[in-house]
Amino acid sequence: MSKYQHIKELAYDANMQLPKLGLVVFTFGNVSAVDRSLGAFAIKPSGVPYADLSIDQMVIVDLDGKTIEGNLRPSSDTKTHALLYSRWEKIGGIVHTHSTYATAWAQSQRDIPIYGTTHADHNTVDIPCAPPMDDAMIEGDYEYETGFQIMNCLQQKGMSYEEVEMILVGNHAPFTWGKTADKAVYNSAVLETIAQMAFLTEQINANVPRLKDSLIRKHFERKHGPNSYYGQ
Repeated sequence: MSKYQHIKELAYDANMQLPKLGLVVFTFGNVSAVDRSLGAFAIKPSGVPYADLSIDQMVIVDLDGKTIEGNLRPSSDTKTHALLYSRWEKIGGIVHTHSTYATAWAQSQRDIPIYGTTHADHNTVDIPCAPPMDDAMIEGDYEYETGFQIMNCLQQKGMSYEEVEMILVGNHAPFTWGKTADKAVYNSAVLETIAQMAFLTEQINANVPRLKDSLIRKHFERKHGPNSYYGQ
C-alpha cells in the first residue's frame, strides 16, 4: 500500500462531499489534503467528473506542485494549493469551488458584508474579495500567482489565514481552507450559505446596515471565545 494512502482517502472523501452539498457541478472544483511529515498533498485529478472519481485516481504532489505519484494530471489549481501549503503551515486542507452565490459575489468584485449572526458565528469581518489579477500576473504563472492574489489580499486587509478561512478571488470564485480537509469543506459550505443569505438580504432591503459590533462579538465569542458555550 502506498505511504500516501491516508491522504488519498482524505482527499477523496472530502471531494465527494462537494456534490453532496451542492457546491459543484460536473468538474467545477477540487479539494486537497496535506501530510506535512511527508511534504506532500493529495488532490483531485484535473477534469475528472465526480461521478467517475475513485481513491486511486487522487494525485500526490509535493509542496512545489510536482507530481510524486499518480497516472493522471493533478487539478489545474494545484500550484495555488501548493503555494498556500508552503506559506501557511497550520492548514491541512484547501477547497476551491465555483459554487453559485459565492462565485456571483466574486464576479461582482465585492466583499460579502457581515449582515447577520450566521455570518458572525464564523467571521467577525466581511468576507474579503481579492481584487482581479493584473495582466502581468495573468500572463505569468497564472495558478501560482492566484496563490499570491489570495495571500496579498489578506495581508493588505490585515487579516490572518488562521482567523479568516475563506476568500473570494475577484472575477473567479471562492477558496477556503482549514486545519483539515473536512474543515475546509465545512468552510466552503458555510461561505456559500452566507453568500446566498447576503444576496437575498440585499434584495429585501437594499439599505440594510451591517450587523452591529456587540452582536458580532457575542455570536463569534460564544462559539470561539475563551468562555465559549455553544455545543457539547
